[in-house]
Amino acid sequence: MIASFDVIQSGLALGLVVVAFACLFDRHLLRASALFVLFALLMSVSWWYLSAPWLALTELVLGMVLTGGSFFYALRAFPSAAIAAPHVDGSQHVLSHRLTRGLLALAWCAMIGVAIHYVMPEMAYSFAGHPLILASIVIAATAMGAFALHRHLLRRLLAFNILGSGVFILLAGMAGTVSGAQALISVGLTIAWLGTLLGVMLIRHLVILEGVSALEDESDAAGQAQ
Repeated sequence: MIASFDVIQSGLALGLVVVAFACLFDRHLLRASALFVLFALLMSVSWWYLSAPWLALTELVLGMVLTGGSFFYALRAFPSAAIAAPHVDGSQHVLSHRLTRGLLALAWCAMIGVAIHYVMPEMAYSFAGHPLILASIVIAATAMGAFALHRHLLRRLLAFNILGSGVFILLAGMAGTVSGAQALISVGLTIAWLGTLLGVMLIRHLVILEGVSALEDESDAAGQAQ
């Protein structure tokens, strides 16, 4: 039974990392939003396997339905002409910029791992025995790197939410899934959704007033104009 549980949890951890990577680095915004919904569904199943049924339900409602729905709601403000090339982030980054952000993500991942190993060695869930905790470090570090790399506001909002999910699993690994910890993480999920909703409304307003190009960084727009 224990071996079966470990295999399933390892599969969940791998699935979360793969879907998170795909969501963070897919330039097709509609597909990236759909991948986020899948990521939230895997998060809900992960909470269930961490013996946190209330968090599983909260993730299902706030993460998959409301937050995922918010991204699709934001995309509805995009001009209908974009359907021919559906909502693709066309901003480009120089190689040095990508390498710098990649190295920063690796550095953040290492720092989080070192902090857990040496500063907080006593965790509710064993770091080595629970792949989901290891996956949370990789997801959080990658999402931080993606947030720093991307210039498109919707992609940054996606990275913000995936970063929060990684941090929440990491908190559960430290504090466990007792009722108090579940309540605290539920509050965090609610705040994250409200922040996402505010971001979505601002993105829609920008698109309606100034067009899709307003979602890209001004420095990128200037670089493309040159």
